[in-house]
Amino acid sequence: MTPKQADRLRRQLTAIRRTLAAEKRKFGGYDDSRGLRYLPTRYYVQLADFTGGLTYLRWFWRSFPTDIGFADFLFEATIILFKQGKLKEASRQATATFRADRQLLAHFLGQPVPPAEVWENPPLAAEAYARYFATLGSPNTLLDVAEWVGELTSSEEFVASAEQFSDLHRQLHGEQDQEKRRQLLAQLYPPSPDSA
Repeated sequence: MTPKQADRLRRQLTAIRRTLAAEKRKFGGYDDSRGLRYLPTRYYVQLADFTGGLTYLRWFWRSFPTDIGFADFLFEATIILFKQGKLKEASRQATATFRADRQLLAHFLGQPVPPAEVWENPPLAAEAYARYFATLGSPNTLLDVAEWVGELTSSEEFVASAEQFSDLHRQLHGEQDQEKRRQLLAQLYPPSPDSA
């Protein structure tokens, strides 16, 4: 990345912060229907400013406590947390990334992609994932992330959790009984320790 490109990203970050702050002043809260709040994590990863990215994530989670985010945002949060040595939190974000898009981590690692399930949104084309990863910067800056994600996703705990997640979704997709659906949803999305 050239200094000019880095400067442009920093200006974009400033503009997003300014826009969100203006929303807060004007409305007393955020009405970010454009999704500006999801963009800074990618910019921080591109800039390799993981300290700034962690500061942003803390603000995001405090300001939008119920926002689950999109797969790319969750993956960028995983990278930032890993680069800042927050491995437990990074592991949770990697799991959330997998649950949001079961193919993203496999594409990142260059592994075989799990087949799309009937309950999933249609997967992106491989080229779309490649373009996305290319926006994150030099692959060399993510080698340590790839090694860690590879170890994490091949661990017994992760594999069992992933299989359970897919199995519960398969059951939910075909279930008509409302009480059984509630039970399956409770297993899929248990309340977080923070919200209890």
